[in-house]
Amino acid sequence: MSDRAETRGPVTRRSRTAVSGGGAASVKQVHGSKSNDAGDKPPQHNGRARTENDVQSPRNGKVDGDGGQQLANLSKKQRSAVEDINEKLSCHVLQESLLSSASGYSNYRGILNWCVVMLVLSNARLFLENIIKYGILVDPIQVVSLFLKDPYSWPAACLIIASNVFVLAALYLERRLAVGTISELSGRILHFVNLTSMLVFPAAVILCVPTVTPVGGVVSLGVYTVFFLKLYSYKDTNRWCREIRQAKAKKLTRSYSCPSVAQSNGSAVHTNVSYPGNLTHRDMYYFLCVPTLCYQLNFPRSSRIRKRFLMRRLFEMLFLMQLLVGLIQQWMVPTIQNSMKPFQEMDFSRMVERLLKLAVPNHLIWLIFFYWFFHSSMNFLAELLQFGDREFYKDWWNSETVTYFWANWNIPVHKWCLRHFYKPMLSKGFNKFQAQIAVFLVSAFFHEYLVSVPLKMFRLWAFMGMMAQVPLAWFVGRFLTGNYGNAAVWLSLIIGQPVAVLMYVHDYYIIHYGTTT
Repeated sequence: MSDRAETRGPVTRRSRTAVSGGGAASVKQVHGSKSNDAGDKPPQHNGRARTENDVQSPRNGKVDGDGGQQLANLSKKQRSAVEDINEKLSCHVLQESLLSSASGYSNYRGILNWCVVMLVLSNARLFLENIIKYGILVDPIQVVSLFLKDPYSWPAACLIIASNVFVLAALYLERRLAVGTISELSGRILHFVNLTSMLVFPAAVILCVPTVTPVGGVVSLGVYTVFFLKLYSYKDTNRWCREIRQAKAKKLTRSYSCPSVAQSNGSAVHTNVSYPGNLTHRDMYYFLCVPTLCYQLNFPRSSRIRKRFLMRRLFEMLFLMQLLVGLIQQWMVPTIQNSMKPFQEMDFSRMVERLLKLAVPNHLIWLIFFYWFFHSSMNFLAELLQFGDREFYKDWWNSETVTYFWANWNIPVHKWCLRHFYKPMLSKGFNKFQAQIAVFLVSAFFHEYLVSVPLKMFRLWAFMGMMAQVPLAWFVGRFLTGNYGNAAVWLSLIIGQPVAVLMYVHDYYIIHYGTTT
């Protein structure tokens, strides 16, 4: 038979699917009738051209491809039919439930949104209940009275202005040390006297002057505490510079701490300054204003001031400040006042109820304050002064241990403690545990200092609360891990702060008013 006769009238052969009983389908293509499938076009006789489904005659003993090739050559409709049969016969696979840890599933965004919605609704109910029960308690005029008792007497503001005396004393003392007028030992003694006076002087003024309000006292003591930590770092850094200079080592250069600025295409070009060229008034006050506690001769600087970023942070500062004042007046003050009687009568069940009721607004206010201070305010100052290091906090909300929280929620203080307290103690032979205890002691002292002195009473609640973090950190680190540790950290934040607040407010009312309301 000729080639033309062999290829005469090529046909499309039908295929049948044989499915095994086990559910796995094996597809076989067999000879069917010479008629075309429904809907197929008639075959075109064009020379020796063959259609896609043409196979060689069995007489030649040849088959085009194996079973896998035949499956690949099936039409899309046939493949779809095979897959549909497979799905009908086999619909189960080996798999875990999504909420099982073995499933590896981690996208809980919907559940998180549900939690946020429930949180908003529950707090909205509490806020509405507060409005119905107490009415509108927000009074902007009352805020002014928290800072001033007498509009013609501003003791807290005068106290802050007086801090310049200690700042200039530290600067002039460093200048004398740089030129060798006084010895290192004399310089250390004078620095110790100056720094100690920075803590004693404002405390004495607040305790002796009756017109200083508690809020004004907290603000002024906060400024003095920050300046104390900054000047301590200033003293240490300049001493290290002198030691390097005396050792004839390579000089530390300073690129950006307080530069001479020239304009070049709208961007600042900063000059390099080496020790003791940094001992200037401009350098000192730049360091006092930037949001850091650690002095160095090479501050990173941003190239320009982003005006939109600056305005956003300013708007956040103003809005969140008003929100904080409103929440304190409307939500916290009535709750605290209603909590005094159970504490006076030592009604344990009512005390727990009041504590849990205060925990929600207290924690919400603390979170808003954190964002206002560590993000909005510090970024505003940093942008305004072109300070480049914006790491003011890390992911403390993911803390699985207490120590991780304290090391990451306040980065400026953590850096100061690490640089000027923790590492120097290690270099002097103390072990890590002793150094950690010492750091917590210093932190506890300043917490108590900032609370007891403005309230003019000494109860050590803040000090004991900070020192209680040591056994809590040991317990959480040893027995709780992962999500359990994170939950323990959150629980200590939510419950621990209201306890201290109620303790101090109760004692303050007892001492100053003689009775509780």
